[in-house]
Amino acid sequence: MLDKELIYLDLEAKDREDLLSQLSDILYEKGYVKSSFKQAILDREKVFPTGLPTLGVKVALPHTDPEHVLKPAILVSTLKKPIKFKEMGSGVNDIDVEMVFMLAVKDPAYQVKLLQKLISIFSKENVLLSLKECEDAQCVYNILYGELY
Repeated sequence: MLDKELIYLDLEAKDREDLLSQLSDILYEKGYVKSSFKQAILDREKVFPTGLPTLGVKVALPHTDPEHVLKPAILVSTLKKPIKFKEMGSGVNDIDVEMVFMLAVKDPAYQVKLLQKLISIFSKENVLLSLKECEDAQCVYNILYGELY
């Protein structure tokens, strides 16, 4: 699921919707998701926000239902400027997100395991700071590969 071609550094976006649209378009253009994925992820983010108040670097974890996915992937992006996401769970607080992990998962059982692994990574401030400081996709890939596998 982890692929260097799906790691983007210093992405720029106007707002959350613009960012989610850009990332969805990347997954669609590379053949990972169906055309319905973008609208599904935008709609789900409004109802079930994915901003996390992690230490060091705030992250978002947008994902949607498996029927919009062709093949599994994790798209990782650092942001040039933070983008406001609503906090996961409460949906009330704004989180200034600096890094996004967009998931395209086909198997719901695997999604639970993957989310657990990612949440474990997100609890490590030093790992998040190292990811944010990476200057190329290979650096991000190496850190995440070491943490996930």
